[in-house]
Formats: sequence, structure tokens, C-alpha cells
Amino acid sequence: MTAHAHPRRDADDLGAPDTESPRPGSADFLASPRLVVRTTRLPDGLPGDLTALLDLLPDARPLAWVRRGDGIVGWGEALRLEAWGPGRFADAEAAWQEVLGAAVVHDEVDLPGSGLVAFGSFAFDDASGTAGDARPGGTIVVPRVVVGRRGGPEGTAWVTSITQGDALPDDVASVLDPARREPVAGPGVVTTVDGSLSAEDWTAVVAEGVERIRRGDLEKVVLARDVLATAEHPVDPRWMLRRLAVAYDACWTFSVDGMVGATPELLVRSEKGLVTSRVLAGTIRRSGGAEADDDSLLRAAHLARSSKDLEEHEYAVASVADALAPFCSSMNVPDAPFVLHLPNVLHLASDVTGVLAAGTGGSPAPTSLALAAALHPSAAVCGTPTLAARDLIREIEGMDRARYAAPVGWFGADGDGEWGIALRSAELSPQDPHRVRLFAGCGIVAASDPGAELAESEAKLEPMRYALED
Repeated sequence: MTAHAHPRRDADDLGAPDTESPRPGSADFLASPRLVVRTTRLPDGLPGDLTALLDLLPDARPLAWVRRGDGIVGWGEALRLEAWGPGRFADAEAAWQEVLGAAVVHDEVDLPGSGLVAFGSFAFDDASGTAGDARPGGTIVVPRVVVGRRGGPEGTAWVTSITQGDALPDDVASVLDPARREPVAGPGVVTTVDGSLSAEDWTAVVAEGVERIRRGDLEKVVLARDVLATAEHPVDPRWMLRRLAVAYDACWTFSVDGMVGATPELLVRSEKGLVTSRVLAGTIRRSGGAEADDDSLLRAAHLARSSKDLEEHEYAVASVADALAPFCSSMNVPDAPFVLHLPNVLHLASDVTGVLAAGTGGSPAPTSLALAAALHPSAAVCGTPTLAARDLIREIEGMDRARYAAPVGWFGADGDGEWGIALRSAELSPQDPHRVRLFAGCGIVAASDPGAELAESEAKLEPMRYALED
């Protein structure tokens, strides 16, 4: 694992990485300047709905976690931690603890998302992002500036500066002052082609998955596919974020290190001893337009009675409950799912909640990142049993998922935070700003039909196709 500790830079030099960075635990790292963190309350009316900021941030590599106008957005880079291979979660956690031990924090707001926070994104598979790969298996980014809002328009808003000096960065004013904002441009004409596998080949992969399930190798497997998009102009993630946050406001719109999306699935939220996980499994395409409301109600009723989708959902809920149980003193697991209505699809959904147990021997309760690591991969994105499903994915899926369907989110100095599953997402190419890789996956059980699963994957690609429209 490597850690990159960046000194404060001018606004026109945001994000330029240091050529050499000390490793956590080394004498050089511990002797480097401490992060100085200042959180102050913003005046009423600022910044308003965070959605309105997403395409106006001063950095083309925004950091974001926003839902219904609340959340946190960041820009610049005060610190970067990178982890590799199977130990990526634990290594990132250990490096973060070292950062906390050296930080000086002044927080007059004291709400989730204020003070020292970091955004993170991780690879799906232990075998992805190993030491020989070009990209790490996990990345934690501490921004230079964070703007947050909690409690809606009448709630509390704040700004946090994370620097190695004393002054608030000058570019905060340009973001909060509407008269000084310059919206980003769209990507122009976008063309898409099949990614690692053609649509026809992918249905054959699904058929193979169904056959393995029917012969008893496993009970469920989640199989994914990718689509490659090429844009006329360089793709700016801020453009995508604003469109996603407006159209999919019930989802968690995120951007971390080139991974952008609007996920409907909350892997885990940890807040003051309470944990929540929103589990999704079981999907049906939704008809568009207001005139289709009656049809959507019929589809929702069909989904709620579908034995195939209920079976898929039951596996996903059980895997989350089993993973959380060792960390909780009490839990609530719903007896039946509800139907989550999104613009493009309907999902079966369950909110699993729990109360964190105190750590043994005086040790602290697990952080939200530790909980995310324990939950990943759930049956909703891998399958049941987990090991058999993971092995089958590696054998037949035919692509590297990279950070698709893996934890993405944020956490703070107290360990609390929110981690989603990187679904309805895309990865911007680090080599070519015109190229974007879109992902979609489907849960496969014995009753699955390959053609229907292909249609479901197309429905799940709609949000990212929409995000790239000019």
C-alpha cells in the first residue's frame, strides 16, 4: 500500500500528484505536516440544494455523495491513500487511523459529514487492483474543501477546509456565489458499443449460470456486463452528476476517483451506534411517463408476487443480515420487501437495521468502512453461497468488474459514514477523457431467462446513458 500526502497547492494546481509520497507508518509520513481541519457553519440559504453545485464545482475530479439535495461534495486533494489486493479494506483503515492521529480538527457543526472526512472507492474482487495492476484496489481521498448540507432547506449547511495552512481556500467563494459560477459543457454526441462480451455472448453466459444453479453448484449468481461509450467532447463527471442527481434524487449520487453513478443500494450507514443497509434484489422494467402510472402499479404488484424475484431477494437479505449480526446487539430484518419505484425500474427492497454492539475489551465499535468490508460482497452483487458465486463470476463473466458493484462512499473521523454499492455506475477512463465504461448486472437464479436478463441489464444501463446525454 502507498499513501500520498499532498501539500497545499494553488487553485490552478489542484490535484497534481506528488511524484514521491511517504508510506504510512514511516518516519517521513509521521513527520509530514499535519492536516488542519476547520468546519464552519454557512449562513442561511447557502449553499441551497447541493444538487445545484454538482456541475459548478471548480475541480474536474469532484467528490460527491448527495441524495435529495443533502450530503457532502468536495474538491481538491489534501491526501490520497491507496491500498492493494485482498487486504485493501484493512490497509486503508489502518492508514486512515494514522492520518486521524496526526490531524488537528476544529468543528463547530458536529454533524455527520462535518469535520475531517474522506471519500473512498474499492475494487469488487480481491484479485483486482493487486500490486502489479495500474490502478489500486482501494482509494481513499481527503478533499481540500467540503461543502455539506443536512436536514433539507431548513437544516444546517457548512464548509470544511482541509489544509496544511491557516487560510480558507479562495475558490470556496466562487462556488457559493451564483454570479461567479461557470457551468460545465456536455459531452456532445456519444456512441456506445458492447464491451468485454457481445450481448449475444452475454446471454450465453447467463444460460451457463442458470445451468450451474440447476445442477446444484450454487443457488444464485450475479452476472454483469459492460458497455463502452465514446463521446465527441471530453466527458466531465460534473455534467453527469447534475443530471443523475436531478433525475434519480431517491438514489445516492456519487463521484469518487473517476467512478460516477447514482446507486439505489445503500450497503451500510453507520451513525451514532445505529446501522442501516438497504438491500435490493428483484427487478422489473418500468414504463416511462406519467401516463404509465397505472401500468407501473400493475408491474409493482407482479414484482411483489414473483417467486423468482422473491427468491433472489431472500438470498440478498439473508446475506446482509448474517454479515451484520456479529457486530450488532439487536437487529430488525423485515419479513417482506417493499417495492422501490425508480424512473427506469422497480426493485424489491428491504431496509435491514441494527444497533452496534460495544467493542470487546474496551475496543471501539467497528467503523463504517469495517462494516462495509464485512458486508462485501453481498448476495445482491455476488450470489449464494458467496465463494461459489465469486468463483463462477471469475470463470464465466468474461470481464474485470474493477470498482463496479463494490463499496463507494465516505466516512469521518468518528468512523461513522455511508457506503453504497457502485451500481448504476460508470468508470471514466484515466487514459482517454472521451471514453467511459458503463456497467449493469443481474441476479441469476434457477428460474432466470437469459433474454429477460439481457432486457433487465439494458434497463439498468439507462441512468448512465441518460447521464451522458447532451
